[in-house]
Amino acid sequence: MPRPAAPPRIIPPWLLLLPFLLLFAAACSGGRSEPPLTRESNVADQPARKSWAGSEPAPPFPPGLTWFNVQRPLTLEDLRGRIVLLDFWTAGCINCQHIVPDLLRLEAEFGNRLVVIGVHSGKYAEEHEDETILEAIRRLGITHPVINDADFRTWTTYGARAWPTLILIDPAGNLVGYHEGEGVYPLFQPILTALAAEFGERGLLRDDPLPVLAPGAPAAAAALAYPSAVAAAPGLDRLYIADAGNHRIVETSRSGEVLRVFGTGQPGFADGAPGEAAFRDPQGLALSADRATLYVADTRNHAVRAIDLASGETRTIAGTGRQLTRLPIGPQPARATDLASPWGLVEAGSRLFVTMAGVHQLWVLDLRAGTIEVFAGTSREGIDDGPRREMATLAQPSGITADSASLYGVDPESSSVRTVPLDGDGEVTTLVGTGLFDYGDRDGIGRQGQLQHAQGIALADGLLYIADTYNHRIRILDPRTRQLGTAAGSTRGWTDGVAGEARFAEPSGLAFADGLLYIADTANHLIRTFDPATGQVATLTLTNIALLRPPAAGALETRDLPAQTVAPGAANLRIEVAAPPGYHLNALGRSTLELASSNPAVLELGEHRLQWQSDEPAVAFPVPVILRPGEAVLTAALSAYYCREGQEALCFIARIEFRLPVRIEPGAAAAEPRLSLPLPER
Repeated sequence: MPRPAAPPRIIPPWLLLLPFLLLFAAACSGGRSEPPLTRESNVADQPARKSWAGSEPAPPFPPGLTWFNVQRPLTLEDLRGRIVLLDFWTAGCINCQHIVPDLLRLEAEFGNRLVVIGVHSGKYAEEHEDETILEAIRRLGITHPVINDADFRTWTTYGARAWPTLILIDPAGNLVGYHEGEGVYPLFQPILTALAAEFGERGLLRDDPLPVLAPGAPAAAAALAYPSAVAAAPGLDRLYIADAGNHRIVETSRSGEVLRVFGTGQPGFADGAPGEAAFRDPQGLALSADRATLYVADTRNHAVRAIDLASGETRTIAGTGRQLTRLPIGPQPARATDLASPWGLVEAGSRLFVTMAGVHQLWVLDLRAGTIEVFAGTSREGIDDGPRREMATLAQPSGITADSASLYGVDPESSSVRTVPLDGDGEVTTLVGTGLFDYGDRDGIGRQGQLQHAQGIALADGLLYIADTYNHRIRILDPRTRQLGTAAGSTRGWTDGVAGEARFAEPSGLAFADGLLYIADTANHLIRTFDPATGQVATLTLTNIALLRPPAAGALETRDLPAQTVAPGAANLRIEVAAPPGYHLNALGRSTLELASSNPAVLELGEHRLQWQSDEPAVAFPVPVILRPGEAVLTAALSAYYCREGQEALCFIARIEFRLPVRIEPGAAAAEPRLSLPLPER
């Protein structure tokens, strides 16, 4: 069921009397709507206080909620002796995404003394589902505990009013205060420092690990991770994929053969050659008209990048790598101007239009002059039509496309489709959508049609194709009649076939070329195709995926195996690498196993590197060894490719380091050590 026009906002009287109300930035729909540009108050401006300790006990967490990243639900008693920071967020909110680096920084600085708990009070119906929240946790790299507060019980108990809201609890379990919006690190860091010092001096601060934290994510990763955008052009045998979760851009043929990779695969901000450049969660792509340049919305770097497709060199053409704190007035040098989560791109002549999701605006980059300025949107979040700069409001604009006369874009936070003329001082007009809290899944004309957090859009033959992200559908809109229909998709999942039976999982970026719609099927980690002529949905099978192997510098998950005792002598080390039930190994990638002995005088290996390409469920190898009395640790570093049965294109790469302690002693019953290496299920 859709939530009411606004979420519950019951604020207990005691909460209004808390020591500080720190306002820095507007939160996503549901609270204040001013942009995150100026600071209204600062800790440094507050009168000096002897103590930040609270006096009102924090209310208990409501029972019966789903918790993530912990082995069981937490209680305030579990958290006694630690500083607790509650982060009320919702997956689609750009302001909530902006503060994740601040939270990670605080967690790294304060270690076990601080516990951040994400309280996910979802705005959209799809955001109430455990699976949606889990995908958001993985996508954002969140490792702290998270609650699914689908019915807003925790939100109401603590009096939250906007996304994000941060509520601080001291080590004694008392409320300290709250803050709405961004600017989290500079405001909370001095307060946390003071609390840690005060409670540490009193012997009331714990610094040991929280015992109920769950282990990290499995080592296996899909060949693509949360692909967010696709770029294609008529007659060009190339696809460009924003492999957002792997922080890189992938070039393939139309048939799916991987040709080049731009970016190291590690998050960063660096220009240079394909193996040197670094991106951070890119969300938008656009090919230049001459097909010589690929433009990249490098979202978490707050920058726009350009890849020279002849040389492979990446350079930054807009943004500094910093999130903006002040809107530009008039045209400004693009390379020296701070941006705020650029998301979608479209080239029109010598101009590149950029949806600036973080400030709810549309900007324009003059490619010849090298300047950038606001094109539409006041920066107040909303769905108001009118003159593009003076009155129109946007709501986290994301995907964008254009014809010869107009721009068309989707605003996820109002589940709307908007349009504005390319030239002149035209007005922004809403084609689909009615309000910040109005959404649904319904075909119809104009205001009758409903979407749910749509993020992608593409133009083909005068019609607009829309990635209706939270409805897991591809919609079709006639911009002249405003008739909204459904092109493909049903429920969340993965199924190819006829349009109405096909299933997607949070589709986002779209591109159309030569009769095919290419779809970034984000939560399925796939690229899909839709043929409007036949109504068929298919999955693009990637080949030559060895180019997508994680960089060698990437961290391996380490697994310790039970120790074995074997007799001395010349023998074989029996190795088996096995895919889980319902999976098989993938011959399209060359898998490897690197073997090493901590004590070659005790365990001497006849081979140190094994390679294979197989489609079988498992492979087995005998490796000659010489075993002498003593102890050694056998290390096996595995990089293996494998796929799900019946879902051939959804393939994974596992990188795991196994460690097997081996004791060699005379008279042992076993004559040969055995190394069983199971691949993780995903």
